[in-house]
Amino acid sequence: MHSVFLFHAIKAGLDMGIVNAGQIPIYTDIDPRLRELCEACIFNKRSTTTEELLDYAQQLKLNAGGGDDIKAGKEEESWRINIAVDERLKYSLVKGIDKYINEDIEEARQNYPRPLHVIEGPLMNGMSEVGELFGAGKMFLPQVIKSARVMKKAVNYLIPFMEEEKQKNLKLLKEEGSTCISGLDAQATIVLATVKGDVHDIGKNIVGVVLGCNNYRVIDLGVMTPCDKILKIAKEENADFIGLSGLITPSLDEMIVVAKEMQRLNFHIPLLIGGATTSK
Repeated sequence: MHSVFLFHAIKAGLDMGIVNAGQIPIYTDIDPRLRELCEACIFNKRSTTTEELLDYAQQLKLNAGGGDDIKAGKEEESWRINIAVDERLKYSLVKGIDKYINEDIEEARQNYPRPLHVIEGPLMNGMSEVGELFGAGKMFLPQVIKSARVMKKAVNYLIPFMEEEKQKNLKLLKEEGSTCISGLDAQATIVLATVKGDVHDIGKNIVGVVLGCNNYRVIDLGVMTPCDKILKIAKEENADFIGLSGLITPSLDEMIVVAKEMQRLNFHIPLLIGGATTSK
């Protein structure tokens, strides 16, 4: 990666760099496939480059032979057969494998009373392990992003079933003559947003799904949301909570901006913050 970067940076006008020459391979000696992947990553040519690089690295391990991780890869099919679906889901999340996620989610859905329980159970358990590995420095950001994409795919599979459950409950309430059938009768209203300067929304989206399935009225403002819009919508919708999300470090500063504005404008509702940048 460094060799490819330096090759193109020098062509673009780089005058000086500090490198360990003994650790930098010659550009033309790099395997053409790996070189193409590095260039695709550096120039952001496509959204799948991270997964392709990880797959390439795993293939190198498999070709080399030996090691527990390699054996696990070679025995993947038997591994799937021999363990419970909850453990398969955890493995898929930690390893970032989405090949079997839909069929495993469907199997898990049959084992739980509600689709939401699949999210709150095995899926959250898997993501908790991802968080622990990342916090311990045993897992890196590209792998975390890959795991998050698997989580997103799993949640997207469950959303239609959760919506169906919600509609059935509303229909039952109507048949019983209950007046608690509209969004106005939700437990509370929460405005969710990824703050200005940040485009990461997987965690926020999962929170929104879980809250919605627990009868909260969720107003999702999406990503790159400026402070004034968040507070304007919260006031107009008479929100009971505001939830802010962010992955990158500058997002924490933007959350502070929102908190100070809430104080200045005399907001008296809870402010919830979440995301990698908010962890200790």
